[in-house]
Amino acid sequence: MRKLIASWVAVVSIAGCASAQNAPPLINPVGADAKPPAAAVGDLNPDSSIDQILDALRARGEDLKTFTANVSLEDKDPGLGNSTTQTGKVLYDNSRPNQNARIRVTFDQVNEDGKIRNEKHEYLLDGQWLTERTFREKSQIRRQVLAPGEKMNLLKLGEGPFPLPIGQPKEEVYKQFEVQKIVPSKDDPPGTVHIRLTPKPDTRFAKQFKKIEVWVDDKTHFTNRIDVVDPNGISAKSTKLTDIKVNPPLKDDDFKLEPINEKEWKLIEEPFQE
Repeated sequence: MRKLIASWVAVVSIAGCASAQNAPPLINPVGADAKPPAAAVGDLNPDSSIDQILDALRARGEDLKTFTANVSLEDKDPGLGNSTTQTGKVLYDNSRPNQNARIRVTFDQVNEDGKIRNEKHEYLLDGQWLTERTFREKSQIRRQVLAPGEKMNLLKLGEGPFPLPIGQPKEEVYKQFEVQKIVPSKDDPPGTVHIRLTPKPDTRFAKQFKKIEVWVDDKTHFTNRIDVVDPNGISAKSTKLTDIKVNPPLKDDDFKLEPINEKEWKLIEEPFQE
C-alpha cells in the first residue's frame, strides 16, 4: 500500500505541478460558452490575498486540457540529508470527452547525492489502470486503481489521490485545509507567490501529508513547484517542471508504452480492491 501511494503521488503531483513559464497562450474554445483565459483574473503579486490566489488557480484549471514538460522529482530525507532526484518527461491529457485524464511520466536519469546514472522508470495512468515499469529490474506492475466503470477527476479535492487547488473552488480548498500565505524568500522560483496547505485534522489528507507547499506563477497562474512532507515529517518530495507546452495536440500513440519481451520481464497484475 505504501508503494501504491508513492506511485500515485509521483504521477499526480506532476500532473498538478504545471508551470506555464514561457508557454504559448492557451487555446480556448470559440462561441457563446467560451470561457476567458485565466489571465483575465489579473496578475498576482506579493500583496495578493489568499482568496485571489485560489481564485486564479481555479480559473487556470478550467481551460487546462493537455500539457507536456520536462520534470524533476526529488525525494529527500530531512533527517539524514540524503536526496534522490529523477528527471524525465511528462505528458498529460484531459481532452477526451467523458473519459478520465491520462498521464505518462518517463524518468530516464537519476541523481543520487550527486552521482548521476541513466536509469529508466515509467508510469502510465490511463482509465482504470496505473502501470509502473522499472527497466533495471525488468519489472512491470499494472494496478487497477478504479472500479470498473468508475471515473475520477485526478485534480479534484476529495477524489484524486493528491490534493491540488487547481480548478477547485476556494470553498472546497478551505474545507480540507488551513491555507497560509508564505512570505517570499530568496529560494522561491522567480515571479511566484507561495501558499501552504495544511490538512485539517480528521481529513483523509491529514493521514498522507503534514503540509503541501505550492508556488504559483504571478502571470500564468500555474503552479511551477509543489513540495510535500509526509505526516511524520520523515520524507519530503519536490516536483518541478520546465519547458512547458500548454494545450499541445496529443495522440493516442503518445500514451502507448513501448513493446517489451514479456518472457524476460516480471509481470504483475493487481485487480481492483476496495
